[in-house]
Amino acid sequence: MAKRVLVTDYAWPSLEIERSILDEVGAELLVAQSGHEAELVSLAPAADAILTNWKKVPRAALDAAPQCLVVSRYGIGVDNIPVEHATTLGILVTNVPDFCLEEVSDHTLALLLACARRVTRFDRLSHTGQWDLSLARGLPRLRDQTLGLIGFGHTARAVVPKALGFGLRVLAYTPRLQPGREDGAELTNDLEKLLSEADYVSLHAPSTPSTRGLIGEAELRTMKTTGYLINTSRGALVNEGDLLRALREGWIAGAALDVLGQEPPPASHPLLACDNAVITPHAAFYSDASIAEVEAKATRNVVDVLCGRLPANVVNPAVTHQGNFRLARNL
Repeated sequence: MAKRVLVTDYAWPSLEIERSILDEVGAELLVAQSGHEAELVSLAPAADAILTNWKKVPRAALDAAPQCLVVSRYGIGVDNIPVEHATTLGILVTNVPDFCLEEVSDHTLALLLACARRVTRFDRLSHTGQWDLSLARGLPRLRDQTLGLIGFGHTARAVVPKALGFGLRVLAYTPRLQPGREDGAELTNDLEKLLSEADYVSLHAPSTPSTRGLIGEAELRTMKTTGYLINTSRGALVNEGDLLRALREGWIAGAALDVLGQEPPPASHPLLACDNAVITPHAAFYSDASIAEVEAKATRNVVDVLCGRLPANVVNPAVTHQGNFRLARNL
């Protein structure tokens, strides 16, 4: 019987790339229509592998999938996958850690420039017939301002040379590395230092129990009143209630967000009504090239496992040492 790969959801026009790659090993796609928990649980018993984009992979779906060898994430973060539960069951979890680095770093700089040059505010007013240069008063020169990066993984490192090209000083907070200089950035273990010195604070951390709500009232009040918060990582990193107060009461000058806690947000979401908030629809990762790349790499991870090979990127390597490691059946 042909192997079956369950796709929980995808954000591109078709699954032709996945089909062409799986055809090489005689595997078939099993595509969820809604990605809701009940549907995934009902489809899971037939799945030898799972491909997932944004939908939550329910613990119950993994419990209902005795043949499943791997859950492969279309992307970097795995906060929509119950990794510990998958490990307990002997299931591999994989991702694509080098996905969309250029796109997200470009989008980060685009949001920064939109804030620095008040691009969206000028655009909105120009479209209503208000040609008013008085709104440019107080604009600082970008060169020699400070960009603070919270997190210093692949994406943050891709931001650094682009920011340096605009003459920005780059300060990066990471508890993993010792203070010093690396790749043109100054490293610090002191989050308060970064928040108080940065003109732009850009988030580049995964959503984990330790990072959820990382930016709240205390952090926002530590930032400069002329500062901007930029988030192209995960909405859960920011306490949105505190951010809303910060924007309304002037604790900071503004925010530029590609991610929110609820996506898509309801039309009544209060951040959408803030003139000093630039919001894009979780689009930072997107380009035709990046999508084709992540489709292929995530599917190749699945093919490796179906062929009895460990994929290049294993999120939970401890599973390989367990007695119930499912891939061991095929090794």
